[in-house]
Amino acid sequence: MSKKRILLMLCCTIFFFGNNTVFAQDKTETKLIQPAYLKAGDTVAIVAPSGVLRHRSEEVNRAKKLLESWKLHVVIGKNVYSQADHFAGTDQERCEDFQIALDDPKIKAIWSARGGYGTVRILDKLDYTKFLEHPKWVIGYSDITALHNQIHNLGVQTLHAIMGVSLPENLSDIEASITTFKNTLFGKPLSYTLKGSPFNREGAVKGPLVGGNLTLLHTMLGSKESLDTSGKILFIEEIGEYKYHIDRMLQSLKRAGYFDNCKGVVVGGMSRMRKNTTLWGTSVEQLILDALSEYDFPIAFNMPAGHEKDNRALILGREMSLKVEKSKSTLVFDE
Repeated sequence: MSKKRILLMLCCTIFFFGNNTVFAQDKTETKLIQPAYLKAGDTVAIVAPSGVLRHRSEEVNRAKKLLESWKLHVVIGKNVYSQADHFAGTDQERCEDFQIALDDPKIKAIWSARGGYGTVRILDKLDYTKFLEHPKWVIGYSDITALHNQIHNLGVQTLHAIMGVSLPENLSDIEASITTFKNTLFGKPLSYTLKGSPFNREGAVKGPLVGGNLTLLHTMLGSKESLDTSGKILFIEEIGEYKYHIDRMLQSLKRAGYFDNCKGVVVGGMSRMRKNTTLWGTSVEQLILDALSEYDFPIAFNMPAGHEKDNRALILGREMSLKVEKSKSTLVFDE
């Protein structure tokens, strides 16, 4: 091979990898795409990517009526009331409903009817080509964290908020949750002042918010849906776990480097904690502080988001400012 040809190949190789390196850096630094805020007349799809919804049509219809009261059109996935053992239809049926909603440019938001378990089973079946041409809000929490992670890594913001079956008969019981959900969808500024906690680790930082359900974040480790938390603020919440399970997941995330360059942590509801025969010995707040003791980023407790009735909206992927004091914490999302 001639020296000229070798030199040409070397230059091409350097150019190729150099471009890839710059692209990766740009991808990390570039703000995520914000789907368009909703307006009267827009269409929202209600789908069920996870747990079974048979005999829960009344709750889904309640969700439909709420959206219609905001002058939105609503379509319900044809497989929402299907059942395949634990799930709202087979993997293919659940994927089909979600894919139709992703692909239809007239649909401006996709609202998950419920969580449970099952979303992880359809992740590899989804095609986001048309979604990326017309980004839309994907909404939910708990098991929907798997979708939040996937879409975050595609470069689009999502909404951690109540789901269809979150709505009680008396909507005033969760008025704050509904209000923040609606205001965020329609583009009103979003900020919170959280009640203080003696467990708060003080500090002030700014960065995009990521995260969701701790079990799902742990489940995503080692996959392409795992989050890169470098330069970001991590939100976590959980339900129905033993404290040693919480510790084990945090230790696993820590050993995987999850917190090495993290800017801060916001802790939501740690609901219905189970009691082991061998007691853990500390509060879940102290457990979290102990697990993250080697880091110096701020940690804010008492975010009303997760599996409680008071489940306020959070924009995942959006830049926000976090200031943590013992007496209070403030979260202010960029507009």
